[in-house]
Amino acid sequence: MSTSIEKLPGKAFLPFIDMKDLLLSELQKRYGISLAGEKNFGEMVYLDDCPAEIEPYWSRCTMEEPFMLHFDSIGEAAGELKKIQRSWAPYSFTCFRRSALIQEKLPYVNLKAKKFPYKVPASPTGLYCLIDDHTLIASARTSTNVPAGRIEFIEDHENPPSRAYLKIQESLSLASHFFDIQLPGPGQKCFEAGACPGGWTWVLVGLGSKVFAVDRAELAPELMKNPLVEFRAHDAFTFKPEELGEFDWVISDVICYPERLLEWIRMWLASGKTRNMICTIKMQGEIDWPLIQQFAEIPDSKIVHLNYNKHELTFIHVGRD
Repeated sequence: MSTSIEKLPGKAFLPFIDMKDLLLSELQKRYGISLAGEKNFGEMVYLDDCPAEIEPYWSRCTMEEPFMLHFDSIGEAAGELKKIQRSWAPYSFTCFRRSALIQEKLPYVNLKAKKFPYKVPASPTGLYCLIDDHTLIASARTSTNVPAGRIEFIEDHENPPSRAYLKIQESLSLASHFFDIQLPGPGQKCFEAGACPGGWTWVLVGLGSKVFAVDRAELAPELMKNPLVEFRAHDAFTFKPEELGEFDWVISDVICYPERLLEWIRMWLASGKTRNMICTIKMQGEIDWPLIQQFAEIPDSKIVHLNYNKHELTFIHVGRD
């Protein structure tokens, strides 16, 4: 058998872990796509007939221009991928050892858990997936520069008051990548609505920012004593921007109806009292896709599903000069 490349129509979607059902539902209900011709490679879903412009939130990495590579040896597989571009990441559901050997022959890409702050690679990272010992599906052009579409951080199991801190770390990493903005730091002021127990506040003060944290319940004791934290016991969503003044960042991971969150976001952006926002859109049962589209249509904004999200999306807005 000689090495050959077969271009494929359509796209292949790699869902976030345990999110395949949500991906399939999104393809059907958000985009109206039939799954009749679906092919599965492990968790990856390949559709040979789908619109070019679709960007499903629950796909952590989409193969935009998939092809099938037939090869004899590990060296041939790596060699053909290197001819196309430098950086590649694997998704493996079979032939795990063979996939690892191919990756060893490719230029180095960091696939390990990352330390925050993390900078998303500026150059494209392709995705490949072995189907059997002599066949792989791949795409040099994907929906993300993040290797295999998944940001995983080295976790701190001692200091953060909750694991929610991982969501703001991931959100800030993506905000920096999408909008070429610096992370919050010394001299900046942040407002966290619904801050208890303080996972997001913990990250922000760790970066040197001052945080005005509002919730009905207090934060973790160490944060309550932190000089960078000003806490107020209150329903954060009842404050008007004019009452609180200007902030560099307004953020929220609070549980509330998406309709109320959208109204709150619009209020803050219309006030001119903040340039940047990160908010978790908590789903209430069946996803209202027209409502999600209203978030997406806010200028200078991005809707993403995070590796550390569950049944929720994240709204990121960065103001422009």
